[in-house]
Amino acid sequence: MRKDAVVADRTTPEEELMRALYDEHAGPLLAFVLRLVAGDRHRAEDVVQETLVRAWRNADQLQRATGSIRPWLVTVARRIVIDGYRSRKARPQEVDATPLETMPAADVIDRALRTMTISEALSDLSQAHREALVETYFKERTVNEAAEVLRVPAGTVRSRVFYALRSLKLSLEERGVTE
Repeated sequence: MRKDAVVADRTTPEEELMRALYDEHAGPLLAFVLRLVAGDRHRAEDVVQETLVRAWRNADQLQRATGSIRPWLVTVARRIVIDGYRSRKARPQEVDATPLETMPAADVIDRALRTMTISEALSDLSQAHREALVETYFKERTVNEAAEVLRVPAGTVRSRVFYALRSLKLSLEERGVTE
């Protein structure tokens, strides 16, 4: 007699029940659980495995049950999924610090290059346009305040700012700045 034949003769009724449960219900149960876990196959397989372990623990009750065992299995699987969802929501999500270490910090060189590029583009403007921009944008003055400082009407300041911004945009585009 072969060794595996001897082992097969020693199977318990619980083991036979588990094999029958797996053969009959594992496929449909996996399909059901896949829908519950949004297609996460690994999670679904874990849930099916846990469901079958619980069936094994309750084998004596399942052997006495009349009718199909599938509703019991489906209910247990659904509750395992719900419990997993609730436990993940109950505690804060763990964060790995590794991605933070690889993120670049604000680069001083980039800032300096950006400042130089804007300064060069500002030098392309006429003096009147540059003064209007400096007073309104860089010194953060209102149009009326800038008009008092520059000793021109407020409408003139608005017009100069409009045309200065348009010229500045073109000058920056020529230097390759698109943002």
